[in-house]
Amino acid sequence: MNGSNDIAAAPALANAMGQPIKAPLQQIPPDISSVSDYARHAIAHIEAKSWAHIESGADQGLTMAENRAAFDRILLRPESLCDLAGASTRQTILGQALRWPVMLAPVAYQRLAHPEGELATARAAMAMQTGLVVSTLSSYTLEETIAAAQAATQELGRSAPMWFQLYQQPERRHSLDLLRRAEEAGYQAIVWTVDAGLKRSGFPLPPGVEPANLRGLPPPIVHVSDLMSDSVLFGSALADSAPCWDDLRWLRQQTHLPLIIKGVLSANSARKMLELGADALIVSNHGGRVLDSTISALDALAEIRSAVGPHIPLMLDGGVRYGTDVFKALALGASVVFLGRPQLYSLAVAGMLGTAHMLHVLRAELELVMAQMGCAGLQDIHEALLCEARHPDRK
Repeated sequence: MNGSNDIAAAPALANAMGQPIKAPLQQIPPDISSVSDYARHAIAHIEAKSWAHIESGADQGLTMAENRAAFDRILLRPESLCDLAGASTRQTILGQALRWPVMLAPVAYQRLAHPEGELATARAAMAMQTGLVVSTLSSYTLEETIAAAQAATQELGRSAPMWFQLYQQPERRHSLDLLRRAEEAGYQAIVWTVDAGLKRSGFPLPPGVEPANLRGLPPPIVHVSDLMSDSVLFGSALADSAPCWDDLRWLRQQTHLPLIIKGVLSANSARKMLELGADALIVSNHGGRVLDSTISALDALAEIRSAVGPHIPLMLDGGVRYGTDVFKALALGASVVFLGRPQLYSLAVAGMLGTAHMLHVLRAELELVMAQMGCAGLQDIHEALLCEARHPDRK
């Protein structure tokens, strides 16, 4: 695939350890037994600046750390003697069937990790019957990515939902063009991200990596303020183009596809989004990459579930690494749980094979946790099976 742009194996580039970048492997290293193990290996396969970008969080990284810590604060209370005959992880979301309640989150620029990028991810997702959300900022076009998924489905006889994540463009006509392309290509839902319209950015993309879906469109608005500027951010074109409620009203009128909003942490916002036509919500703080010191996605989940009621599809993104994490999120009200950075880790290590293996490991962990917790189906997972960890300094 475009061998002249094969950044993963370029000998002139170094990884974060100052060593030549290792090419993707053709088999899974024997010491990988969990999703987190892929991160340990991936550092050797990714160029140093790209690795720093992938691993970065906003400011001090407090939000990113809190996403992980929130899972660790919760303990499990197993039930015994469950009949596991006919046990299943199947889920239906927005009328679409899922083999298990995990999907791959929209992750930009996957060629940073592997030359086949989103194409390899799409093939792995279909092979493992795992839903996938393709980013506006994908390094292959949305048409190329869904074609790779469809080819894998035809070859393997397996499929899963494909959704398109939309970043609002400065001009609505360009957002509408992306939307129409996604509809025509066959995507089954639109995921509108609302929490990343204003963020710091200082990462120059390496040669061979670009936002393929935005070719021919004006470059993104970048605002640089200086000491003599009349405005720092407010009053700039960047601030004026940030997503707002009127944009949601407009977007809802433009498509018949299910509309999912990603980047929700407030119960008040969640209720209003549903009133204005959203079909589902993704509780997310963008992996801690946009605003520091925010509440973790997991801590926001239960409050939002209570606010929107039991029947609204509510999904979670941020910090998920283990089957126990998936279980805890489901118990607190999630319908589906998303994986973000682990896609890049597994891609970097072993391409499509790595991502497929990573998903298999996580699904095996989830089924084992469910069995040990006395849950034969997702309907058996509930909050009473959880308890908060007790710390020595608490009474």
